[in-house]
Amino acid sequence: MSAEFGPFYGTPCAVMSPLYGALEAGPGVFTVAREDNAIGIAVGAALTGHCPVVLMQNHGLGPSLGAIAALVMPYRVPLLLAVHVRGEAGGHPAEAALLSRITRPLLDGLGLAVVEFDPARPADEQVERARDAVRDQRTPTALLIPPTALETGEREG
Repeated sequence: MSAEFGPFYGTPCAVMSPLYGALEAGPGVFTVAREDNAIGIAVGAALTGHCPVVLMQNHGLGPSLGAIAALVMPYRVPLLLAVHVRGEAGGHPAEAALLSRITRPLLDGLGLAVVEFDPARPADEQVERARDAVRDQRTPTALLIPPTALETGEREG
C-alpha cells in the first residue's frame, strides 16, 4: 500500500496486524491512541505536501466524524482512510453487523470518495485508484477493506 503514500497513522489493532506488519517492514506506521487524533495529525501531514494514510476499523469512524466533517471535508484535504470493515465474527456480532451495514452510507454521506478493495483483484491496481483520487484529484478518499481481506485465522476479542 505504500505506493507514494505516507506517512501512515493508526491505532493498535490485532485484525489489521498483517497490514501493519507489511508497512513496518517498509515505511512504518505511527501509532496514535485514537482515530480522530490520527486524522488530525494526517491533516497536518497533508498540508505539508504528503499523501497520508489513516488505518482504522470501521468502528473508529463514529469517534472520527467530527474530525472528518470539520477538518477533512470542508478543506478537501487529500488523505486516505484505509477502513477495515469488521465481519460478524468479531467480538460483538450485532454491533459488527450494524457497523458493516452503515459504513458505506456513512462515508458517502460525508462526501468521501470510496474505493472498495476486492481481494480477488490485483492489490496494486486498487491502491493505484486510491492514490489517483488522493494525489492527482486531491480528494479525501476511503479505501474500504472487507472482513476477509486481512483474515489470518485469528479473531479479535
